[in-house]
Amino acid sequence: MEATAPKRAGAVLATLILVAGVANLNLSVANVALPDIGKAFDAGQTTLNLVAVGYSLGLATSVLYLGALGDRHGRKMMLLLGMGLTIPASLLAGFAPSIGVLFVARVVGGIAAGMAFPTTLALITALWSGAERTKSIALWSALGGGISALGPLVAGALLEGFDWWSVFIVSAPLAAIALFFARRLVPAHVNETTEPVDHLGGILTIALVGSLILAINLAPEPGKGTTAVILGIIALAATGAFILRQKRIPNPLYDLRIAARPTFWVAALAGIIVFGSLMGAMFIGQQFVQNVLGYSTFQAGLAILPGAIGMIIVAPRSAQLVESRGSRFTLLIGFCFCLLAFLVMLILWEENASYVPVGLGYLLMGVGVGFAGTPASRSLTGSVPVIKAGMASGTADLQRDLGGAIMQSIFGALLTAGYAKSFSEQIATSPNASNVSEKVQNELTKSFSSAANTAQQYPEYAQAIAGAARKSFLDGGDWTYAAGMIAVALGICVVFFLFPKHDVELKLLETYHAEDA
Repeated sequence: MEATAPKRAGAVLATLILVAGVANLNLSVANVALPDIGKAFDAGQTTLNLVAVGYSLGLATSVLYLGALGDRHGRKMMLLLGMGLTIPASLLAGFAPSIGVLFVARVVGGIAAGMAFPTTLALITALWSGAERTKSIALWSALGGGISALGPLVAGALLEGFDWWSVFIVSAPLAAIALFFARRLVPAHVNETTEPVDHLGGILTIALVGSLILAINLAPEPGKGTTAVILGIIALAATGAFILRQKRIPNPLYDLRIAARPTFWVAALAGIIVFGSLMGAMFIGQQFVQNVLGYSTFQAGLAILPGAIGMIIVAPRSAQLVESRGSRFTLLIGFCFCLLAFLVMLILWEENASYVPVGLGYLLMGVGVGFAGTPASRSLTGSVPVIKAGMASGTADLQRDLGGAIMQSIFGALLTAGYAKSFSEQIATSPNASNVSEKVQNELTKSFSSAANTAQQYPEYAQAIAGAARKSFLDGGDWTYAAGMIAVALGICVVFFLFPKHDVELKLLETYHAEDA
């Protein structure tokens, strides 16, 4: 295939990466502020999990539907609407009077990103082709992911001089800059479809993804088991209804014939796991270095820098490997690095750990995502006709957002359950167990920040409470790292056995291109 690129290609690509960067920054800035948010609102771990996952929730629920709307009604328009809505959503989060309002603002911000973020990859797919497209996707993936990894550093620096609200406000001026350049530079109406949009299918995807993520988050919360089961049933019912509708209508929102292609669905599943691993590791890691190791917010943000560096450094090599050795080989390399990262976290992230194992864990994860990100996205976009680029880009973004939401939700649920179990066992074996009331025990086992607030009320036991909270967090963290290793190992098996080798992949992509033409 002949390589093509648009006029002012560098400026257009930089603008699209900036838009993606704003969305990625919002995705990760909350993680480093979670301890401060927990103290400010006396929030439990489940509530903090929802604040962390709220942005991913809004993005993941809307990204497929909004991507299809962009394909039909104008990708540039969706890009501008998304950046425009990001500004008030960021301000609402920054000035939220309660943690409930903060959660809603995060979800609205995610919906705004759902308008803009899938459009960036759809436009790259529509404007570039051949090797130039692969290079552009590699830069988009690496720099976008790198900005996401830099989010905690920016947030940590802000929290040194300001309160928790500052990490959300910072996105507003960046979104305004991205809006300005997108309006001036990005071409409009390039290779867009004239097919009608399946609005009912879009609503079903919102119900499907939203209920699934909320069910995972609420499952470990005492008294919320029935709600979680009901949400799970809704997710299953919505999934069944969505599949039936997509099979029956002439212009489906999500073409199941295309989705069944191995270069598409295996890449989608691989992306969910690898990007979810990154978001899950950042979510737990930012709390670990602050709660257990006592890092300041800026130090916590700085700690993740090796992950961003790793992603950016290996991205060009990833693009070369995809072209020379294929997506399967490159994905497997990425997965192996992610597996090593979780192994380091499980074994070496201890109470008195130095920065070396912390930085090593983040570096390995960044390298893994840097290698796997390009083939995961490139394989999707190469498997669909260009007029359905929104389906491919929506799925590519869903990899990140659904993967991030699911892994953060699972990690958060495991952390909540493991933390509460460990602290309850320590209370039961304590010589002062009889003096601990049920109310105090509930506060101690609710979250690390809640235990810290309780320790201030009982200064004579403050040291013992702090030590028990750190141990409980470590125990819960071990559950999450083990779950991450299991998820990555499953991903390795799926890619190794089910993704086509390089020569077969090339023939399949040529066949798909001929069929779609």
